[in-house]
Amino acid sequence: MPRARKFGLLAGTAALVLSACTTTVQGNAGGPGDPAAVPPVAQVSIEPAAKTDVNPKTPIVVKVAKGKLTTVTVTNTAKGSTVKGALAADGTSWTSSDVLGYGSTYDVVADAVGTDNKPVEQKSSVKTVTPTAQAFPALTPAPPGAGATFGVGQIVGVSFDHKITNRAAVEQAIKVTTTPEQPGAWHWIDDRTLHYRGPNYWQANTTIKLDVNLYGVDLGSGVYGQTDRSATYRIHDSWIAKADGATDQMQILHNGAVTGTMPISIGKDETPTHSGPHVISDKQQQVIMDSCTYGVCPPDPKAYRSTEFWAERISNDGEFVHENPNTVNQQGSTNVSHGCINLSPENAQAFFNQFGLGDVVEVTNTPGPILPIYDTYGDWELNWQQWQAH
Repeated sequence: MPRARKFGLLAGTAALVLSACTTTVQGNAGGPGDPAAVPPVAQVSIEPAAKTDVNPKTPIVVKVAKGKLTTVTVTNTAKGSTVKGALAADGTSWTSSDVLGYGSTYDVVADAVGTDNKPVEQKSSVKTVTPTAQAFPALTPAPPGAGATFGVGQIVGVSFDHKITNRAAVEQAIKVTTTPEQPGAWHWIDDRTLHYRGPNYWQANTTIKLDVNLYGVDLGSGVYGQTDRSATYRIHDSWIAKADGATDQMQILHNGAVTGTMPISIGKDETPTHSGPHVISDKQQQVIMDSCTYGVCPPDPKAYRSTEFWAERISNDGEFVHENPNTVNQQGSTNVSHGCINLSPENAQAFFNQFGLGDVVEVTNTPGPILPIYDTYGDWELNWQQWQAH
């Protein structure tokens, strides 16, 4: 009898130990010794792990080992909207396809079934970074309409509405593709603007694809890119005008061959035309030119206000190629303008009909200084080594 009592006591102790080591799976009501009480084999992981300051371009990825996913739901906590995603063909992973927003929290709920046919649920949350500011990338030139083309001197670029301190990040996030392939480099005009060009004018009939992938990019000092943008620019035949202040003649070159010459009058010594390559940035059949726009107003005897026709802008300093019937007698012999290149009505209309945005006007033999690089498209004033230095 005493032996029997001792044996019974030991057996009860073993049962207690076994019960303490058993895990009960939520949803399974099995008790000690019930096979349903064994932990499921499926292991679900969610990336990025629950944390803050996640880059919004980082996808949410859910994976399962020893099982398959059944449903994955990612919800914007504040908006209640659902993030789209795709389940892999083998059912072992799910990846979000929607780009996340800045400063947002997302709740993730993943359900799976293990190879043991037991359900598993995993939850997490992801909070994206909140920028101090978002910089919008304006494209230069603006994305063109269907059929629009540009000249061989056209500069492409990006300008921001916030100061950029992480220039390397911007350059790495922007891609320029030229067809046919040509070398090129970025140059920072100031702390908000960068332009792209090659060592020489573009080849005729080049296609330039600009891809600005700045959303989610840290631009420095808490500023992030606001959005991605892209544009395609098509370069037409080469049209270059060579305006010579010594001969007062302007040669017209089409694909490198001289096709004509026009008498001109450029800026007089008191108001000289800038020297060097200019690029046409705008054209209007009629333009009001007012000296008050640069501070020379009546009663100053040098003040003027006049309507000019067939006008193509070649700098933001008020320089145009345009018609001026009043200087026809001086065209071809004397420079009398306020900095513009004057043509006869007939020649001005012919020039206007042929030359357009991105076409080049090279000015030589003028007492004026070179066109500043920041003056719209003064980029070609720098040689290739100077350009690459920035």
